[in-house]
Parts: sequence; structure tokens; C-alpha cells
Amino acid sequence: MVSLRLVATTICCVVFVLGGIPFSSNAQLDPFFYRKTCPQLHYIVHKVVWNASLSDPRIFASLVRLHFHDCFVQGCDASVLLNNTATIVSEQEALPNNNSLRGLDVVNQIKTMVETACPNVVSCADILALAAEVSSFLAHGPCWKVPLGRRDSLTANRTLANQNLPAPFFTLDQLKASFSFQGLNTTDLVALSGAHTFGRSHCSLFVNRLYNFNNTGKPDPTLNTTYLKELSKICPQNGTGTNLTNLDPITPNKFDKKYYSNLKSGKGLFQSDQELFSTPDADTISIVNKFSRNKNAFFDSFKVSMIKMGNIGVLTGNEGEIRKQCNFINQRSTELDIDIVASNELHEEGIVSSI
Repeated sequence: MVSLRLVATTICCVVFVLGGIPFSSNAQLDPFFYRKTCPQLHYIVHKVVWNASLSDPRIFASLVRLHFHDCFVQGCDASVLLNNTATIVSEQEALPNNNSLRGLDVVNQIKTMVETACPNVVSCADILALAAEVSSFLAHGPCWKVPLGRRDSLTANRTLANQNLPAPFFTLDQLKASFSFQGLNTTDLVALSGAHTFGRSHCSLFVNRLYNFNNTGKPDPTLNTTYLKELSKICPQNGTGTNLTNLDPITPNKFDKKYYSNLKSGKGLFQSDQELFSTPDADTISIVNKFSRNKNAFFDSFKVSMIKMGNIGVLTGNEGEIRKQCNFINQRSTELDIDIVASNELHEEGIVSSI
């Protein structure tokens, strides 16, 4: 059960944020959207995410990543949650997602409880946005009042998932282009990359930096040599690539500003992380320096950038639908109703995360 202290702290967080941050550039989204129709919503999300974290401390990072991977593909519409069907080609099997998405079961648990409390009211897209905010807060990071009122898509797009999601080997120019395409600027890029302050990664996503960076047969010269030795023990050359390591070697389960001091020490795990500080004369360097010195500056920027990201391509009004189950659109065959829970459990087995 969620403690009274947790609930009280959450309420204080919500009230504090009301005066400090613009809710949404989309006038149709409103942080009080469910105040009358589902007043229990925030409590339910906190309760489920907190309970999940008791056995899985990685879940906070996984839920933030899940929201990110949803929004960068045809907008924040819960398309990432859709399973394969006769008419849906799931984004979950796109290269950036396959065997790496986590937290789908937690989202489904939230949806089940929400449907019991207020059926046919809350979208899965809004649940994703709320779960990301709650995860940040419970990991000692910032909280913000989430603009709500999104609706769920009727489609998924695996092609866009393969094209739009930034890769861990991206250069700074590629990262900027990817974020700019979504309407996000350089500060948003550096702030949102700070979500790599917690979570874990599969060796296969960065092992080339250790032994054969850019086909040179040598390590990435920007890697801290001590860190390189540590990573080489975890991810041996010609290994399976399935071992896991922390994205932040200092405080792996806490949302803090250590990510930026790690970059300054050459301890960014992904090439895409280290590019923010090690690209010569990059305008991102000053932002990294600012965030590494000032936690409040990072937290404030992260909140603003998460709200901006949460506005990407949202469906509102009569667009899309409110799914009854997050993995399937409402117009589904009877056969798809069978063993939905079992299907989700199979998808979650053996999953590793790049956040």
C-alpha cells in the first residue's frame, strides 16, 4: 500500500508545480482534465508504479523510456502499446524496441485499476504520460503537473519507430535532427538525455565503443580509460552482448544530475550521450556544464521539456478512441480477447532496457 507520506508529498508536488510551469502549448490538454470524471487517477498511478518498484527498481527508468518511445513515433498516442494483430504491425518489434521495452505489464495494471474506478474515461496515452512523471518523482527527480486529455491511436507504425527513434550511436548532428523533427530544441535534447541518469543497458548497444569504434579497431578515444576497463569486464569482446550495465555508474537508480558530471569525466555510456560534451565547440557543452553545476536548472528544464515532448502529435476531442485495453484497439475480434495477460507476460520475459 502506498504510504500516506508518499501521497501527501505527491499532492504538495502537484500544488507547487501549478505556479511554475506552462501546462501545455496545446489548449485542448488540461492538467485537470479528469478531476471530475476520474478523481482517483493520480493515486492509482502512484500506487501501481510504487508497488512495481518494490520488486523492480528499474521500472522508473523503463516507464520514462516507454513514454519517450511512444511520443517520437506518430505522437503521444499509446501506439507503442499495441500488439500485433491482423490489422496492426506492432512498434514493439521495431529495432529500437524489440526485446528492450519494459513496463507494459505495469501500464496494463494501471489501466485495469482505472477501468474499475472510472470505465471508458482515461486514455492509455495519458496513463503513459502520468506514469513517466510519477517515475521521475519516485526516483527523487522532478515532478510536474501533466497536461491531460490525449486519446489513443487506432494505428501503429513500425516503419516510423525504426526511423524516428534516436540510436545510441548517433552523432550530435543526428541527435539534433531527430529532436528538431519533433519540434524539440537543443536544450530539450540535453535535458531529456538526462533521463539516462538512471536505468540499465544491454552491452550490445555500446560494445563497439570498447573495441572497434567507427571500425578503427580501437576504443572510442572519448571514453575515460578507467571506465573503459570497467565496461570491458562487463562486456567482453566477442561476448553475447546480453549483459547489463548501469547507465549511470555512480547512482544508477536515482534521478539526479550525475549524468552530466559523468559526461564531463568521459563516462557517458552511449556515444550519443558523450557526443553532448565531447563534440568540439558544440553548443551543448555549455548546457551540460550548467546542468552539472545546478540541479535545479536541470530539473526545471527537464520538466519543461517533458511537457513539450508530451504534446507531440496528440489526439484530442473525437480523434482516436479511449481503449478499453491498452494493447488492442476496441474494434478487435473475439479471438484477441483470449489470453491477453499471457501474451503480455510472454512479451515481457527476458526483456532488457536501454534506459
